[in-house]
Amino acid sequence: MPLFGTDGVRGLANGILTADLALSLAQATAVVLGQGRSAEARRAQGLRTSVVVGRDPRISGEFLSAAVSAGLAASGIDVYDAGVVPTPALAFLVADRDADFGVMISASHNPAPDNGIKIFARGGVKLPDEVERRIEATLNGPFLLPTGADVGRVKRFADAEDRYVMHLLGSLPNRLDGIHVVLDCAHGAAAGVSPETFRDAGARVTVIGADPDGININDGVGSTHLDKLARAVVAAGADVGIAHDGDADRCLAVDARGEIVDGDQIMAILAASMQERGALKDDTLVATVMSNLGLHVAMRERDITVLQAAVGDRYVLELMNEGGFSLGGEQSGHVIMSEFATTGDGILTGLHLVAEMARTGKSMAELASIMTKYPQVMINVKDVDRTRTADPVLQDAVAAVAAELGDTGRVLLRASGTEQLVRVMVEAASEADAQRHAEQLAAVVAERLAL
Repeated sequence: MPLFGTDGVRGLANGILTADLALSLAQATAVVLGQGRSAEARRAQGLRTSVVVGRDPRISGEFLSAAVSAGLAASGIDVYDAGVVPTPALAFLVADRDADFGVMISASHNPAPDNGIKIFARGGVKLPDEVERRIEATLNGPFLLPTGADVGRVKRFADAEDRYVMHLLGSLPNRLDGIHVVLDCAHGAAAGVSPETFRDAGARVTVIGADPDGININDGVGSTHLDKLARAVVAAGADVGIAHDGDADRCLAVDARGEIVDGDQIMAILAASMQERGALKDDTLVATVMSNLGLHVAMRERDITVLQAAVGDRYVLELMNEGGFSLGGEQSGHVIMSEFATTGDGILTGLHLVAEMARTGKSMAELASIMTKYPQVMINVKDVDRTRTADPVLQDAVAAVAAELGDTGRVLLRASGTEQLVRVMVEAASEADAQRHAEQLAAVVAERLAL
C-alpha cells in the first residue's frame, strides 16, 4: 500500500512509524524538495536551504521530530525547530520565514499511540499526490550527504509562537470584548496558543483540556468529544464553547445551551458574514459532498454558490485554489480561510466565529439558526464489492429514492478507499424518512454488490 495517505504518513508510533522511517523520509524529502532554489542563487543571496519542523505534544513526537531533524540536517538543510505548535501555525511559519518546506509531526485527532508526518511545500501548502509519490520513490536513496560546513544546523525557532499569535490577531475584523468563551484544547498543540490569543483579542476565557502530558491528547476532550465542553459552557454560564483537535486544524463549537454547532453551520455563519463585508470571493463557498443539505438551502437563500469537493480538506483546498475562493471546509470542522491560511486553522476559525458574535451582538444559537440541519442517516454496508457501485439496478434504486425526496432530501453512495465497504447516506425532511430510505438502499447494495 502507498505510504502516504490523505493527510501525510500516519500510523502507530514504533509500529509502522519508526525513527528509521522518519529519518529516511526526511532524507528523501530533502532530495525532492530541498533543491528548489539553485545553489548559485542561494550563494548569491547568502541563503541556505531551510525547513521549519513542528510537532504536537504526544510523547512519540519527541523522538520522531529528532529523527526528522537529523535526516534533514544530514542532508545539508538548516532546521528551525518550532517545538510544539499547531499544524496551521507550522504552515504559516513556513511561508513567514520563506522556508523551502516544513514538516509537522502529528496524528491530529487520533489517540496518543499514533503519530504522523505531514509535509508542507514552500508557502506552507500541502503536497500534491505526485510529489508525495516522488518522495516515496526516493526512500531507498541515494540521499544527499554533504560534509564539513555544508551540513545543516538545527536551531530553536524561538519566536515561532509569537509570530503566529500576531498573525491571528491581525486577521480579526473586530475585537471579542464582552464574550465569555470556553476553550477545549484537546490536551494538544493549541493548549499554549489558543487561550493566549483569545484573551489578547479581548475575550473572557475559561480553559479545559489544556494540560498535555504526552499521552492524554484527544483523550475524552477536543472536537471529537464535545460532551465535556458542552457541560463546561453551561456550568460557567459562558456565551460559547470552542473545541480544537490535537493539532488544532479543526474547530467545532457549542452554544450557551450546550448545543453543538458543526462545521457546516460554522461555514454558513462565516460565509454570510464575509458576503456582507464583501470578503466572500464570487459569493462562493467550497464544501464537500458530505455537507448537510441544509447548508445548500441556506446559502441558496442568500445567493451564495456552494461548490462540492471530494471528502478531505486537501480536495477542498484544491477546488478553492482553482477558483481563488476565500472560504471552504468540511462538516468535521476543517475550515479554510484562504486570505489568512493555507490549510484548516481551528484557532483562526474560532476567533472569526466569536468575532461575528461580538460584531452582531447575536448569540451563537441565533447565528447558527442561519441553517436548518436536515436529518442525515449513514449506513456502512460491509463485505461488498466497492468497485461496482455503477450497477444499473442499484443506480435505478438510488434514482427512485432521489426522485421521491425531490428538493427535500439527498442520496449519496460512497465507496471506501481502503475497505470492501460502501457508505449509504440519505438526508430527508424527517429522521424517519431518512432512516427508511437509507435502510432500503443499504439492502439493495448488500444484494447487488455481494462478494
